Amino acid sequence: MKAKTVLVTGGAGFIGSHLCRHLLEEGNHVVCLDNLSSGQAEHVEELSAFPNFRFIRADVAEEFPALHPDEIYHLACPASPPFYQADPLQTMKTCFLGTLNMLTLAQRCGARLLFTSTSEVYGDPEVHPQKEDYWGHVNPCGIRSCYDEGKRIAEAMLFDADRRQLADVRVVRLFNTYGPGMRDDDGRVVSNFIMQALKGEDLTVFGEGAQTRSLCYIDDTVRALLSMMKQDDFAGPVNIGNPEEVAVRQIAEEVIALTGSHSSIVHRPLPSDDPVRRKPDIARARKYLHWEPTVSRAEGLKRTIEYFRRVSETDRSRRNQNV
Repeated sequence: MKAKTVLVTGGAGFIGSHLCRHLLEEGNHVVCLDNLSSGQAEHVEELSAFPNFRFIRADVAEEFPALHPDEIYHLACPASPPFYQADPLQTMKTCFLGTLNMLTLAQRCGARLLFTSTSEVYGDPEVHPQKEDYWGHVNPCGIRSCYDEGKRIAEAMLFDADRRQLADVRVVRLFNTYGPGMRDDDGRVVSNFIMQALKGEDLTVFGEGAQTRSLCYIDDTVRALLSMMKQDDFAGPVNIGNPEEVAVRQIAEEVIALTGSHSSIVHRPLPSDDPVRRKPDIARARKYLHWEPTVSRAEGLKRTIEYFRRVSETDRSRRNQNV
């Protein structure tokens, strides 16, 4: 198989770094473009061990060096509420201008462009499970709208380009990906619970914890992205996630059990616009990608806990050396 030049925007992030590693191990030349606003320099350092890896620190919504990729995976955008709400205007610029820049680059180079959208385009859904033909129930002026509506306008742009045959685009909608390599401060349910449990702190559950999520392990998500990029006659959108629905409180209880923590569960008021139910219908993924998740939640949580435990021990060791 001939090696390709692949551009991964947001490649220093959680999902992006896993994707970069897989592409590099396949022998491709990988260019990672990231401004490190939520991506991690440690991921870049690890990937730099590959001779065919190049890192460009730049903002996807601004000017960046001339590139000539064969494929573009466009992942750039903070994906957790604390990060995308910290600078909502920048989040919207990334979604709109960043996607426009990638679309322009794809047109110029004849590259296939895969865009990672999100289950948040469905908002707080009134249809369950969520199918790709559901238009969503999104608050256009709420605290999450910079991300929700940002991803929706990016999708609209890409499908207009597809209908006019201006570019070769692919769109996936990711549901709650988790696993090793997540930031410990990203504010998402799995990382929050694990870090609180490892520190012996109470686990914070918002509301009664009856709201549901569908957790998809990182290896399964990356496998789906690679498969979607290879599709010649299917632009999407396609849901990528685990159809096994689980209550947030149950996730907290499982984390406590798997970590051996003596933490308790405390409840806090539910944040504004927090979705009540999340469950993807993955019939399209099964049909077109021949894909479905294979890593169980129990196994995925064990691997993720082991990762955060190692990170915590390394951090303690460094602090002790500096004392």
